[in-house]
Amino acid sequence: MNEKVNYRCGYIGLIGRPNVGKSTLLNHMIGQKISITSHKPQTTRHRILGIKTTDEAQFIFVDTPGIHQGGKHAMSRYLNRAASSTLNDVNVVIFLIEAVSFTEDDAKVLEKIKTLDVPVILAINKVDRLMDKGRLLPFLAEMNQKMDFVDVLPISALKNVNLKEIEQVIAKHLPEGQPFFDEDQVTDRSVRFLAAEIIREKLTRTLNQELPYNLTVEIEQYKPDNEQTLIHAIIWVERDNQKGIVIGKDGERLKEIGRQSRIDISKLIEHRVHLELWVKVKQGWSDDERALHSLGYSDDLKS
Repeated sequence: MNEKVNYRCGYIGLIGRPNVGKSTLLNHMIGQKISITSHKPQTTRHRILGIKTTDEAQFIFVDTPGIHQGGKHAMSRYLNRAASSTLNDVNVVIFLIEAVSFTEDDAKVLEKIKTLDVPVILAINKVDRLMDKGRLLPFLAEMNQKMDFVDVLPISALKNVNLKEIEQVIAKHLPEGQPFFDEDQVTDRSVRFLAAEIIREKLTRTLNQELPYNLTVEIEQYKPDNEQTLIHAIIWVERDNQKGIVIGKDGERLKEIGRQSRIDISKLIEHRVHLELWVKVKQGWSDDERALHSLGYSDDLKS
């Protein structure tokens, strides 16, 4: 690889409270769906790298679970560890909040960010939802009093508002250096991992409020061949009655989740997919550190 002159490369941490739009921002910044999304807080459970390579810079975005208060539950402790440890490994931080809304959870995140010695960009997300745009300027002034941000930008991750501008600001603050990843690589995660996340996204969206936090997905078999890729996945729940909720009447709900998952996984790998799903019970898995580790909830950045 030829050495690039005046090239910049670095890690950008996407930090904020749950459900503020970090995963949506990651997907739109790199132009590809890497991190799953839903309207429910704590959809993101793992640190995920999204890599964008241009002629001038390589941007390595780190999507994280939302930092939230509490943390007595093993899953909550894991999520907070995964989010907080990211702060120690990045060159730039994007602190996401919602337009004209600064909550107690936002304030807790800002307390952590203030201890860092890296440039912090404040991204005020979801401005497309703001009916009274006149409220934005006073809010920007208020936020500027809270910390010496290197820049403050109103954005809409979903509608691509000011995303080019935020990329330009990030590039100014990345260190000079050669790219860490190949220019065609968009994530550090395996296809197995992404397939499991796609299934979990469909579960989270389909089940609505019923049990989004009491299930996880494990890929038991991933076997590609010339005609199709065979995937066997286990959906783990915590109680017997939850198994029936996931399967649905006459198995219809599970079939629909499988259908939606198969479509998205096929798009991801650009290959036909044969997907089989099983629902199994592992009591109390989300409050058991050893069970979490065995199901892939590792503090290691990659899995």
